This record gives sequence, structure tokens and C-alpha cells, in this order.
Amino acid sequence: MPAYFVTGTDTDAGKTLITSGLLALARRRELSTLGLKPVASGSESTAEGPRNPDALALQAQSHPPVPYATVNPHAFLPAIAPHLAAREAGVSVTLETLAASVRGGLNLGRELTLVEGAGGWRVPLNDHEDLAGLAMALSLPVILVVGLRLGCISHARLTCDAIAADRLHLAGWVGCLVDPAFAADEAPYRDNLATLARTLDAPCLGVVPHLPAGDPQTLAASAADHLELPDGD
Repeated sequence: MPAYFVTGTDTDAGKTLITSGLLALARRRELSTLGLKPVASGSESTAEGPRNPDALALQAQSHPPVPYATVNPHAFLPAIAPHLAAREAGVSVTLETLAASVRGGLNLGRELTLVEGAGGWRVPLNDHEDLAGLAMALSLPVILVVGLRLGCISHARLTCDAIAADRLHLAGWVGCLVDPAFAADEAPYRDNLATLARTLDAPCLGVVPHLPAGDPQTLAASAADHLELPDGD
């Protein structure tokens, strides 16, 4: 069944919005779905344990429903890099443990599974491994979320170079307008999008405008209006 690793050009590039939007689009087409967030920091303390808002958004778009632990087996409270949050919690997170949990999700056989990373491509997981290694370990094609802001072209091209250097297939990219001022002057904004389309060696799966604040399910539905699923789904 199709599965992809979703990464971003940086922290707050819009990965969760795009991941949940793609899952919402798949659900519209009556496909079974699963969103996974193997490790997340910046979680909230609840009676059931730490709960991460991004992981909850993916859980809401997973159909048939799955337990929270399936979506996010490693949730940490501090909003800091995952390897620092894990160290602070006295927990060791390795690629081996993450890969095992993701394989469990893949074995559910959903028609579309999206595995969302944390931060950008080279975010450390521990002192010796980074989260990009998870996509490599599972041989997952990659969807790149480009946070549309000043500097995004270089960030996107460098990330694509890193993905290629790791011998993974870039299945597509999505533009996500995270800085409304970046699109204030329409002509340069369109030129930036054209440059991205020309220089990124993958199809564009959509460009999501800056969306008004709302609950995660409403935002996912709005994002889905601007997206396409990767070829083959």
C-alpha cells in the first residue's frame, strides 16, 4: 500500500497541515488512511499521558480510527528538538525502535499512509542518528513541504539535494504559505513558485495559501481543496 515520508524545509513549514490535508483528500476519495508522527516534542500533559497537537490532527484523519499510541509512540513535553527532549525525559529513541513502530502501522495495510517527520530533513534523533534515517530504513518515498517565505528556494533545493544524496525518491513537493507577506506582491511570489517548479525535480502536489485560524479538521479540509495525491494513489 502507498506510504510516504513527509518532511519540511524547516520547523513550522506546514508539515502537519499538508499531511492532514492529504489524508483528508484521500478520505474524500473513500480511501483508508493512516497518519503517523513517530516522535514529537511540544506536547501537552493530559490524564492519558502526553498528547501532541500535530499527532492528534493526524489521528483525526486516520480512518478507520487507531489508538493514539499507534500514531505517536514518543511524545515529549518540551517544545525543543526531539533528541534534546528525549534526553531531558531520560528516554533513548533510536531508529530501530521508531522503524519497528512505523512498520506496525504499515502492516495495517491502509490505502494511504503518511509518516510525518519533525523539523527539517537533518533533525537529530540522538547523538548518532537523525530522523532522515527513518525514511531510509523503510525505503519510503518523500513528500517535501516547502514553507513559502523568504529564503525558501535555497532551503528547498538544499533539502532536495540531501534527499537525493540519501538515495531516496522525491515523490512530490507542496508549497505552504507560512508568511502572508511573502505573497503580498503577486508578481515576485509567482516568480518564486515558478523557480521552485523549475528547479525541484518532482511534481508539485499543490500550493496551499495562508489559511485563517481554525480547528485542525477544518484546516485539513481547507488544505485538501488545494492538493493532489501523489501519482499511483
